Amino acid sequence: MEIFLFIFIILIASILQTSTGFGFSILATPFLLLLFEPREAIQINLILSLMISAALFSKIKKDTDFGVLKRFAIGSAAGLPIGISIFLFLDISRLKLAVSFIILLLTILLMANFRVKETSRRDYSVGGLSGIMTTSIGMPGPPLLLYFSGTDTQKERLRGTTLAFYLFIYSASLVFQIIFAGTNKTIWLSSLYALPLVLLGLYLGQILFIKINQRFFKVFTYSILIFTGIYMLVESVR
Repeated sequence: MEIFLFIFIILIASILQTSTGFGFSILATPFLLLLFEPREAIQINLILSLMISAALFSKIKKDTDFGVLKRFAIGSAAGLPIGISIFLFLDISRLKLAVSFIILLLTILLMANFRVKETSRRDYSVGGLSGIMTTSIGMPGPPLLLYFSGTDTQKERLRGTTLAFYLFIYSASLVFQIIFAGTNKTIWLSSLYALPLVLLGLYLGQILFIKINQRFFKVFTYSILIFTGIYMLVESVR
């Protein structure tokens, strides 16, 4: 049952990441925490997400907003050490509880047609929040996704910019995790076993991306955020 769940999680999350530019960490991390210790779940997520971003970079480079990307990266650099401190010293269940409330609240605001104007200062802030969430729980996606959805960003720009940013944030976060939290054989073997599933997800996700229209993309985005928020809320209070 655990093997089947692992296969299902990795495949579906890989398809989501490839087709939308987000989704692997949002979907995979909560479920990987059911199968692995927090350190193992987060580092497996970081390794596989990094593989996906690296594999897709040449294809999505033309859709990347490099100005926004630069501001995200600078902002996240400040958030990375804060996130690893949270991971090392704070209770994970309390962190997940706080994150679940934030995700659900902001998703409700977006569904109510809440709008955010894209500015340079907000780019830095969103990058900082993403950095904190990546080293602490391995999930850089929610701040980016909520921000881009609130600014009504086209799916191509969202996908290209987030995947390019993930190359930086996942690499840096993995280094922070290994240095300060350590690593083990289980993490790297599990990542190796998941590689064929990731490759299959890359292929299927590219096909799906072509078929997704902007309206469906928004509905799908909100569904993923609500599911993640509720799931993290339930897990944190169990």
